[in-house]
Amino acid sequence: MTILLGRVDRIFDSLEHFWEHKQTKRTAANVLIIAFLAALFLIEFRRQGWLPEELALMVPSSHYYAINIAFSMLLGLEVLGLVFSLANSLSDSVGKQFEILSLILLRQSFEEFIHFNEPLVWVETSKPVLHILSNAGGGLLIFLLLGLYYKLQQHRVITQSSVSTADFIASKKLVSLLLLITFIGIGITDLLFYLSFKPIFDFFAIFYTVLVFSDVLLVLVSLRYSSSYEILFRNSGFAVATVVVRLALTAPPFFNVLLGIGAMAFAIGITFAYNGFKKTEIVKSLSAALPEKSA
Repeated sequence: MTILLGRVDRIFDSLEHFWEHKQTKRTAANVLIIAFLAALFLIEFRRQGWLPEELALMVPSSHYYAINIAFSMLLGLEVLGLVFSLANSLSDSVGKQFEILSLILLRQSFEEFIHFNEPLVWVETSKPVLHILSNAGGGLLIFLLLGLYYKLQQHRVITQSSVSTADFIASKKLVSLLLLITFIGIGITDLLFYLSFKPIFDFFAIFYTVLVFSDVLLVLVSLRYSSSYEILFRNSGFAVATVVVRLALTAPPFFNVLLGIGAMAFAIGITFAYNGFKKTEIVKSLSAALPEKSA
């Protein structure tokens, strides 16, 4: 087991170093720009009738769809960042999940434009504009609450020795690699479905479903190194927050925002309670360590 975790640790560190490298980030940004511009040109070519019939069937007719493509690719990059964050801190990875949720809400705002004709006509936009404002406003609120969430974080080591800490981190890296393989598999399958004109599935909803199971797995893994009540409750509570986020992704307009904000507030509440619980324990430990005064 130790040999396996050692290999996993090296593989993960190599992949993370590659992903976090400045050149990789710059290349990813360039790909997003090229994809956005290419989508705009292809859509315009289709509208002008300049594309072959088979290719035209695969290209949408609304220019606004290019925004959706760019945002979807951006979210894919954020999901990769989430996968790598799992090995660092569970609380940070939960925060990353809410970052992605806020971006998904913004993307859903842009998705409403796909159904509009060009140029825009108010009669067609009067109802969808409420969905746009709801999703955008929900994304903004989650963005604001994330600042409070990160401010409340107080990272503590839950293991008893440096060896256990290294083993725990390596175990989380193994889960992250499995999640990365799953992410790539889902993405390839979705792409093949699209290219073969089959109905595609909601990539991010499925990924968050997998994320729920990975969070539960991390809770169980953490029990190998610490079985204290407050850590168990916090980690399990974060898994519940992920479940609520998953529900938000499939909920109808307005309810998706309420669920997302509710999950964010729940995560903040768990963090606040966990910090208070730990402070109480520290005070008790210090009090017990002080010599009793003689009567």
